[in-house]
Amino acid sequence: MYESKISLGGLSIVSAVVLVATIFSASFVPGIVNVTAETTSSEILDSEVRDKSIKNSPDNLSLTQIFEQSESGIVSIAVTKSSIINSGGVGSGFVYDDTGNIITNSHVVENAKKIIVTFIDGRSYNAKVVGTDAYSDLAVIKINVDESILDPLILGNSDSIKVGERVTAIGNPYGLSGSMTAGIVSQIGRLIPSQNSGFTIPDVIQTDAAINPGNSGGPLLNMKGDVVGVTTAIYSRDGGFSGVGFAIPSNTVNKIIPFLIKDGSYNHPWVGITSINITPDIADILELEDATGIMIMNVVKDGPADKSDLMGSSEIIEKNGIQYTLGGDVILAIDDVEVRKVDDLITHLQKEKSVGDTTTLKILRDDKIIFKDILLEKRPD
Repeated sequence: MYESKISLGGLSIVSAVVLVATIFSASFVPGIVNVTAETTSSEILDSEVRDKSIKNSPDNLSLTQIFEQSESGIVSIAVTKSSIINSGGVGSGFVYDDTGNIITNSHVVENAKKIIVTFIDGRSYNAKVVGTDAYSDLAVIKINVDESILDPLILGNSDSIKVGERVTAIGNPYGLSGSMTAGIVSQIGRLIPSQNSGFTIPDVIQTDAAINPGNSGGPLLNMKGDVVGVTTAIYSRDGGFSGVGFAIPSNTVNKIIPFLIKDGSYNHPWVGITSINITPDIADILELEDATGIMIMNVVKDGPADKSDLMGSSEIIEKNGIQYTLGGDVILAIDDVEVRKVDDLITHLQKEKSVGDTTTLKILRDDKIIFKDILLEKRPD
């Protein structure tokens, strides 16, 4: 039996002779490729939403047209993370604006001592980290070049994409710069773990466009050539692509990137609870008509929810041979938006709220509907 896991981009080893995928027993694999000291730079070579106009027509473009208009804005990112020259990782990225800011994944440039950005045409530049956000796995790096040679990509509206829509990914799988793959949007609104943080990334796009080690940080484009996502992870048994890839939606990028450029970081809003989805058994115990909503399990002391007197669960009840810890508030809606599962709450906070905002929760407590206002605070480290 195979145990699958999600890998943040799919980690693999690149040497001067062979490309070998590192084995994972099951996880989100990061799409950054490890590079050994023997790998030469030639082996990793091979493109505000901007004012720049793009040659879009009302009709969808061909894959060839999309590549030709995008390639000048897509880059390979070589990262040195130790004192050994040419030892580190390779990821992908794309030009965000004409000041030299480039978008990639946080896990690509994490702990970087040196960063080299290489365009598909072979131009290479040193880069520095401007800002990172591990919670969304987004980062901004910057190169100092004349704006006339920069060709920013356009960020589209990820809320407009639909399941079944064609998309394409361009990046540097296994260090092979400027590689293009195509597929469809398999699903939207996925929730994937945020690397080593204990939190999750909401509203993620799932695609079957091939995403392999080295693709991390590259663009996922719709058929008009607009960026609708930033490739970040694959679901894999062995670190290689298995038809399930993930991309951070462009609307999340549009919300977070300006803060990374201005402040170097982004403060995520936080309620301060842990919760579970209402299952049929729990709904039966609580005598609910439908198994929808989420039950608060724990309330973080002195957190926003605690300050608003939300209640966690403490009562042990057995149902069908299974023990449940119940008794906490059941959240049914947030700001008049129905909460059917935990994903709904997290996605709403990510898309609609910021630190310092007030959010209103519709809660079921002791068979009565009540409303609680929560002043959102900064998510703790």
